[in-house]
Amino acid sequence: MDTSAITGRPGTGTGQGSPAAPGQPISKAGQGIPNLRDRIPKLEPRRRRQEPSNPTPVPETPALPPRPDPSTLEFRTPVRRILLRKDHELFLASPTYSLILSFVFSLSESVVDTPISAIKDSDLSEPVKTILRILDETEALCKESPPDDQGGSRFGNKTFRLFLDKVKQRGQQWHAAFLGGKLPEAAVTEASAYLNQSFGNRTRIDYGSGHELNFMMWLLCLYQLSVLEQSDFKALVLCVFARYLEVMRLIQMTYYLEPAGSHGVWGLDDYQFLPFLFGASQLLHHHFITPRAIHQELTLEEFGHDFLYLGQVAFVNSTKTVKGLRWHSPMLDDISSAKNWEKIEGGMRRMFVSEVLKKLPVMQHFLFGSLIPAAEGMSEQDPNALGSEENEEEGGEVEVYDDSDGKRHVHQPTGWGDCCGIKVPSSLAAAEEMRKRGQGESLRRIPFD
Repeated sequence: MDTSAITGRPGTGTGQGSPAAPGQPISKAGQGIPNLRDRIPKLEPRRRRQEPSNPTPVPETPALPPRPDPSTLEFRTPVRRILLRKDHELFLASPTYSLILSFVFSLSESVVDTPISAIKDSDLSEPVKTILRILDETEALCKESPPDDQGGSRFGNKTFRLFLDKVKQRGQQWHAAFLGGKLPEAAVTEASAYLNQSFGNRTRIDYGSGHELNFMMWLLCLYQLSVLEQSDFKALVLCVFARYLEVMRLIQMTYYLEPAGSHGVWGLDDYQFLPFLFGASQLLHHHFITPRAIHQELTLEEFGHDFLYLGQVAFVNSTKTVKGLRWHSPMLDDISSAKNWEKIEGGMRRMFVSEVLKKLPVMQHFLFGSLIPAAEGMSEQDPNALGSEENEEEGGEVEVYDDSDGKRHVHQPTGWGDCCGIKVPSSLAAAEEMRKRGQGESLRRIPFD
C-alpha cells in the first residue's frame, strides 16, 4: 500500500516509510514514523464569549430629601393626578419620583447580605411593632370573612369587598395608635388611604404591583410624618414587608384575586415585584447560594424563610398547575442564568423603574396628596367625571388611559382592551381548585422536562 497520499512523502509501498538521508543512521525503533509535532495546531483555551452588556445604566439611589414640617402641610385625601401622558412625564421629572426611588432603593440597600433571621424582636421599634399588629389584625379580618361558594369559578370572589370594607373601617382606629393626638385627623385620612389601597382593587377584585407600591407609599407617609426613622429600614423590609407578603398570599388564595395587568408566563410574577428586588439585595454577596439555586427544591425549602427571593420562588412553584420554572415562569428561569446576584439586583432596579414607575397603566392609579405631592402642572381629577375606582358600582365603567398615546378611554364591564391586558382568572385559583377536588400533585409534571 502506497502511503504517499497520507504522509505526503514518497513511499515504498512496504509500510516502512521513506529511506533515511545519506550519512544519517537509520533508527530501527523510529523508522518511518513522521514527526507530527509541527503539524498539530497549538491548543489554546477557548475564549469565553462576553455576555452582551445592558445599555441601560443601573439606576442609582438618590439621597433621601429632608422630611417636610407637618405644620406647613395641607393634609387632604389623596387622588389620582396622572390622567394624561403629559402628567406621567411631569411625574417622572419631579422630586416625588426621586423621593420614591430614594425610599425604595434605600430600603433595598439596608438589607444587603442580611437574612430575615438576623432581625430580633429586641431590634424592633414601637412603630414597627404597631405595624406588625395591624397586619396581624388584617389577617384575622380575612379569616373572619370566608369566601362565598362560587361553584368552582376561578375568578375573584366577591366577599373580598366585604373584607376591604372591614379593613377601611378599622383604618382610623389603627392609625390612632400612630398619630392620635399628634397630628390632625386629616393626616390620618391621608396616610390611611394608601393602606386601604394596599390589598387590592375593590371593584375589579384584582391585585398587582401597583397595590404593592401603595403599601410602600403608606410606609413612606409614616416616614414623612417622622413616625418611622431610617434606623427602622432594615426591619421594615425583613419583618414588616415579609409579614405583608404572608398576609397577601392568604388574601390571594382566599379570594382568588385576579392578577392586575398580568403578562402571563412572560411576567416576573403575577402579583409581586419587590420581593425580587429586596431578595436580590439580601443575597448580593452570598457565599454559596447562587442564582441557579432557585431550581433546587432543598435550597428553597431550607432558606426560603430567610431570603425573600427564594421564598417568593417557592410560593410561585406551589401555586402553579405544572412543575418547572421553565414552563410556568420562563422569565425567572432565564434570570437564574445570571453570573451573580449583583447582575440580578441591578436588573431588578431597572425593572422597578421601567415596569412600575414608567408604566402608565400602573401609575395612572397612583395617589397624590401632601405627603407624596403631585408635580406642578399635573391634571386635576374632574369631580364630575367617573368616580374613583374604589367607589365604582359593580358592573360600572372603568376609566383608563392608553399606554401608547395617553388618550382617555373607557372599558365596559365586559372585558379589557389590549392596552390594559385581558381579564384572566388567577393561576393561583386553578391550583387551589385542584386541591379542593383532591387532585393534589396530579397534572403538575410535564413529561420530558
